[in-house]
Amino acid sequence: MTKALISPQELAAMENVVIIDTRSPDAYAAGHIPGAVNLHDIFTYLATSDAAGVAEMTSRFAEEFGAAGLSGAETAVLYEQSMNTGFGQSCRGYFLLSFLGYDKACVLHGGLEAWTAAGMALSTETPAPAPAAFPMSEAGAHLLLTKEDVLAALGDPSVALLDVRDVDEWIADSSSPYGKDFCPRKGRIPGAKWVEWYRLMKPSAAGPVIKSGPEVLAELATVGITAETPVYLYCFKGARASNSFLALRQAGVRDVRIYFGSWNEWSRDPSLPIEEGLPYAA
Repeated sequence: MTKALISPQELAAMENVVIIDTRSPDAYAAGHIPGAVNLHDIFTYLATSDAAGVAEMTSRFAEEFGAAGLSGAETAVLYEQSMNTGFGQSCRGYFLLSFLGYDKACVLHGGLEAWTAAGMALSTETPAPAPAAFPMSEAGAHLLLTKEDVLAALGDPSVALLDVRDVDEWIADSSSPYGKDFCPRKGRIPGAKWVEWYRLMKPSAAGPVIKSGPEVLAELATVGITAETPVYLYCFKGARASNSFLALRQAGVRDVRIYFGSWNEWSRDPSLPIEEGLPYAA
């Protein structure tokens, strides 16, 4: 398995790579890492966890990653503007590739801000990658949780359901980053623990970066999670959860999976239980 987080210097020295810019088309057009292709759908796509939804997501991203030039021989390097401004979008791409069984994938640690801070050049040229047949694999299928998986885990003390959303979502003041009332219900999945995704990062000279393994484990310990605890992550649509997925994995947490449909899906099914109101006595 490829190292998950790489530095600008490591990227500059790499060969046979497909660099994927996950930012908006406008941001990409203003300046990007030379040779990078733009794939903003990695961030904007809203997934559902039913069989049809997973099948559509699988075929869609296999096609898009293939069009970007990934055949199995190349290393995919994903990046966003910085690790705390794109809601984890580069990490969402890393998770999608992991789910699809593509293990030659990594994230530029610190994003484009780290790249420019290192004095690296930008380009406005749009490359035309040669399309490739993306190699499909079931190797990462277990990383993706369905709403049924989460429902079955409720009340299971051996599994930690970890909510990494922003505080306004956790306290049921807002339903999503898209707006307070974007989803029909506000609240939390019952029994979830909470570690806001920002807590798994720290400042650096090149912008926010994911904390070291011991630092991440220290944050998790505040909610009773250890490296041996199976962790089911969720956020609004699996982006911030993907940032946390990388943080937990590099910290040595052995079993980390994502409920990718997250709150966007869960809150729209009135048959699924939620906790409303403040998560503490006011």
